[in-house]
Amino acid sequence: MNTQALERWTAQQSRELYGVDSWGCGHFDVNPQGDAVVRLRNASGTVEVSLMEVVAGLKERGMGLPVLLRFRDILDSTISRLNESFAAAIASANYQAPYRGVYPIKVNQQAQVVEEIAHFGKRYHHGFEAGSKAELLIALAYLDDPESFVVCNGYKDTEFVDLALYGQKMGVKVLIVIEMMSELELIIERAKRMGVRPRLGVRLKLSSRVPGKWNESSGDRSVFGMTMAETIRAVDVLRNEEMLDCLEMVHYHLGSQVPNIGSIRSSVTEAVRVYIDLLGEGAKMGILDIGGGLAVDYDGSKTNFASSRNYDVKEYCADVVETIQEQCDRAGVAHPTIVSESGRFLVSYSSVLLFNVLDAGRWDAAEGMSEEVPENAPRPLVDLAEVLRVVGPKNLQECMNDAVYLRDQIRSAFLHGDATLRQRAIGESIFWRIVTTIAREASGLRYVPEDLAELQDALCDVYYANFSVFQSLPDSWAIGQLFPVMPLHRLNERPNRRATIADITCDCDGKIDTFIDLHDVKKTLPVHELRKGQDYVLGVFLVGAYQETLGDLHNLFGDTNIVSVSVDDEGNIDYANEVRGDSVADVLSYVEYDPKDLVAMVRHRAEQAVRAQRITTAERREILEAYSAGIQGYTYFESP
Repeated sequence: MNTQALERWTAQQSRELYGVDSWGCGHFDVNPQGDAVVRLRNASGTVEVSLMEVVAGLKERGMGLPVLLRFRDILDSTISRLNESFAAAIASANYQAPYRGVYPIKVNQQAQVVEEIAHFGKRYHHGFEAGSKAELLIALAYLDDPESFVVCNGYKDTEFVDLALYGQKMGVKVLIVIEMMSELELIIERAKRMGVRPRLGVRLKLSSRVPGKWNESSGDRSVFGMTMAETIRAVDVLRNEEMLDCLEMVHYHLGSQVPNIGSIRSSVTEAVRVYIDLLGEGAKMGILDIGGGLAVDYDGSKTNFASSRNYDVKEYCADVVETIQEQCDRAGVAHPTIVSESGRFLVSYSSVLLFNVLDAGRWDAAEGMSEEVPENAPRPLVDLAEVLRVVGPKNLQECMNDAVYLRDQIRSAFLHGDATLRQRAIGESIFWRIVTTIAREASGLRYVPEDLAELQDALCDVYYANFSVFQSLPDSWAIGQLFPVMPLHRLNERPNRRATIADITCDCDGKIDTFIDLHDVKKTLPVHELRKGQDYVLGVFLVGAYQETLGDLHNLFGDTNIVSVSVDDEGNIDYANEVRGDSVADVLSYVEYDPKDLVAMVRHRAEQAVRAQRITTAERREILEAYSAGIQGYTYFESP
């Protein structure tokens, strides 16, 4: 008897299987009914909202999947968590200067996100980091707090510098970071012309280097920043121009995801030593900007793996504060204001991508066909059937070797005309029956040979999902970034299949085939059997950072629908700021097509077909209606 089939699967088992408690940071969970839930707040407290209930509400409002959900409550909570953790560390250490966070707009430039960060961050004087003219224009418009900083990074032309100086004239605390010596000359010239004493920072190339996928901003060979020699040259230039009092800040950036707290401590130590010596050179100083790096624990392993971190937010803040304080106290200098540019941490948790599975490609798709070996079958097929008859726990490796050899013999016979297509199909069906049996028997062994241990992954399905990796999860494709992925429902049922996920682009790279695991990276995702006529919905979590901005129009799949979700004081779901995803007309216009011209061209061709009597006038109307509807429709699969 299959005792596993009789065992009742619980929501708690799904919670553990998908690691929700480990990566969810208290924002996500699984309810007893087997639905994934998000925890949102209203005036009465915390409310659990089923994500499948959100999906149902969207369908009722005529908005289909895929959709990106944004949770403003989570964004508010994360901003509070970061600022209050720094405040607690400062109070505990009796540190004598404040913390001022700045949000790097490049992490997610969407207007709704920036507006909410400005709103929720105002009580903490949380500002912005701008790395381009466009981002600086956004920061100057949205920041309405005289105590918040705007930090200007990136390469700067005259217009960029002028905008920064005009911001300072208007009373905004704009800090211009010097990335290279040529910028310093430009800043000095424009500041003198405008009669402004600029507030300056210098970006350092630290020797400290971090491991992981996002480390190109660190180390001696970093693309950005100035060497120690260049920094001293900048000091000398400013002294000669009688502007050394304008130099207020040291800045560096290790990368947006630093998994090891040791790397953070060593980089802070190096930067504060530079800060102290710049004070000794006569610079005004007063601000130390430690850049980004506060990591997100995507896989929940709490390790120094690239997609995790071996520290929590409180430890991060305490270590930063204590390291700076220790060095400053030893040198007898005042504590600087601490600035960090933690963008990934702020916004990752607040967005979830939802999509439905359209179909499944199964390795056992031929299950049910006759496997009876015909009398005139080639010898390898007869022998393969015998392997199926004798396979057992004591001969698994031998049977696996024989099965692979005989399958290849059957394929070779087919290529040489010595086996028919039906015989080949029977052989391959028998082969997969053997492999399935071997995998099942091997799972109960104490020691499993390496070849057999990989069979479970080889037997996985492909679930074809209604989304584009290139548009919605570009980091998954480009750099192998891991995100938590799980079904949103049926989580009180045992997932009886394993699958990789393919998107609907016609590209072999449009897939997710690595998944989070507490101990390693999994090649397949536990999923449920698809049910005919019923949606199966998956969610990809922690996608708020970079994924919207970096999206790519591969196969002309555009932006998904976007909806902000919160709860009102009665606990009802509030669907706010609904943004319809790109229509086909939208994405065509992005690549220089005029949808009106396309319709006109097809209308002309249809009229020619009528004249040639290939179609009727009624069919012409149907064709044009279908074409026009396609032009105005969603770029993704739309359910009838």
